[in-house]
Amino acid sequence: MEKFKDLEYKRPDIKALKAQYSAALKRFKAANTFEEAHEAFKELNTMLEPAETQMVLVHIRNTMNMADKFYDAEMNYWNGAMPKLMPLFKKSSEALVSSPYRKQLEEIYGEHLFKDAEVQQKLINRRIIIPSVKENRLGTEYSKTAAACSVEFMGEKCNFYGLLRHMQSVDREERKAAFNEWAKLYEGISPKLDEIYGKLVKLRVKKAKALGFDNYIDYVYLSRERYDYTAKDVAAFREAVRKYITPLCEKLYADRAEALGLDKLQWYDENLVYPDGNAAPVGTPDELVKKAQDMYATISPETKEFFDFMVEHELFDFVTRENKHLGGYMTQLPEYKAPFIFSNFNGTSADIDVLTHEAGHAFQYYYGSRRLPLNALVGSTSEINEIHSMTMEHFAYPYMESFFGEKADKYRFAHFTDAIKTIPYLVAVDEFQHKVFENPGATPADRRRFWKETEKKYMPWRSYDGNEFLEGGGFWMQKQHIFLYPFYYVDYALAALCAFSLYRKQTEGGDAWNDYLTLCSLGGKYGYFETLERAGIPIPLKEETVRAAAEFCELQAEKLKKTAEAK
Repeated sequence: MEKFKDLEYKRPDIKALKAQYSAALKRFKAANTFEEAHEAFKELNTMLEPAETQMVLVHIRNTMNMADKFYDAEMNYWNGAMPKLMPLFKKSSEALVSSPYRKQLEEIYGEHLFKDAEVQQKLINRRIIIPSVKENRLGTEYSKTAAACSVEFMGEKCNFYGLLRHMQSVDREERKAAFNEWAKLYEGISPKLDEIYGKLVKLRVKKAKALGFDNYIDYVYLSRERYDYTAKDVAAFREAVRKYITPLCEKLYADRAEALGLDKLQWYDENLVYPDGNAAPVGTPDELVKKAQDMYATISPETKEFFDFMVEHELFDFVTRENKHLGGYMTQLPEYKAPFIFSNFNGTSADIDVLTHEAGHAFQYYYGSRRLPLNALVGSTSEINEIHSMTMEHFAYPYMESFFGEKADKYRFAHFTDAIKTIPYLVAVDEFQHKVFENPGATPADRRRFWKETEKKYMPWRSYDGNEFLEGGGFWMQKQHIFLYPFYYVDYALAALCAFSLYRKQTEGGDAWNDYLTLCSLGGKYGYFETLERAGIPIPLKEETVRAAAEFCELQAEKLKKTAEAK
């Protein structure tokens, strides 16, 4: 494989590809022996990898510079082209489900792949092609709108992420000023974001109705492969979070206000952990990558092989630039079995979180893709995938001296408590989305009211220092998952509890690393509950799991706090 920057993009001939895929599908259906069917099946599952790789290449380069006209046009092409392949994919899943060799294939690839194929029969229909194309294009419009935002602040041009760095300043006036500029940016584009989201809600409901679902919630649960639990189970999980984790977070925030010498904590204070400043990583982006390479070489032979591969082929982009897409992600180039990590470094501890969180995703793909027989089996549902990333964050704790020096203990305490404190926000975003799609005709004012009610329920400490836009319920707009990845966000909360479980096992002397490798090797071969069971992880939807996690987190946070204060 070449270095990422040297990979050539060439738009595939989709018409020819469809013809080749149809021919392979015909061979699969006409097979007279299992051997013939198996060969055709493998061909169907690998044939599209070169085209998928080209599409991912476009996506990455488009997000690297949203103003690049060539990749913007190519992204627009792919947004229109992929939904048009739906009918062909439906024929493929129909053939797989009805194959006389299904049982033999299940013995090799697992039953879950065939369950997915059955579900695809309900989710793929020509009637949703046009709405899907429009949905993709609205998603791109949202990304471009947010990426274009910037403001001059303290002598530098800052996007949203740049301002968040200033909101960790030890100078409260600087934090407040950055907060006000941050809020102004969102308020300034709020009419556009309201318009985009309103259209997205209508399109998503239209797709669900076209497929025969009563509502979008039923559709999205099935499309997210939530076969083992329902919206009712998730509502019970959210209530368990409110019951056990919200009170713990209130206590942690009260402690933070006391440590900062504040009578009342404002939102722009929440990210400052210590009066003398948060632990910040030492080094340039290149130096941090080298430190990460040394860390992964120490953790295990598997992680060493993985990160050496990432460095050799330059499979990451960390530097924040104008017109670069917000946030971070991990994606993969299936033709090369190569992960790619994208982020926006801002000089805070979040940069190290990228080198553990997104690298956790990347490690699982690298490790799983070399052990599972099909690329389709490597990734799992997001509730599982986020365990890979969040657990790696905790497993990296022993190596933080390399990044933070004498402030490593402060980082560990801050990171661990922030992992706890984000959970109420995660479930608040989930409940907000349920309210929106239970009331698809809601106005922008209604959506602000939904957010305000939900925020108060799960985050009663939250205050925006009188900012009218945010106090009125505008904060929901800052979460890109609501626009781009509907109903994804609660999966982080579910995964966080599983990551706490593995971290707890590690702190108690158990073999958590092998459980983690087992989890990574399983990929998406099994369903959600079975995957957790095989990896020895308790199901997070259960109230007792949430309660046990809260109890462990409270004790562990106190231990980490004492260690940090002793330095």
